[in-house]
Amino acid sequence: MNLDIQFKIKANPNYQRYLRENSHWYKILNRHPEQFNYFAEEMKERYKLRTTDKIDDFLEKIKLVRKFMNIIS
Repeated sequence: MNLDIQFKIKANPNYQRYLRENSHWYKILNRHPEQFNYFAEEMKERYKLRTTDKIDDFLEKIKLVRKFMNIIS
C-alpha cells in the first residue's frame, strides 16, 4: 500500500476501524490508491459523519427539545 495512504489511515481512527470491518478495501487500496477518496466517502456515509448527517442530527435534537418544552408548559 502507498505510504501516503498508510499515513492517512493511521492518522484517523475511523479509517482504521472501517478498514478492519471492511477488509476488501485493503486489496482495492493496494491496487488502486486513487480510490482512497471513495473509501473515505463510504466511511463517512457508514458512520454518519457527513455534513448532512450532522445537520439532520441537530434538527432531531431541536425537535426533541421542542416536544419537551411543550410538555412542560
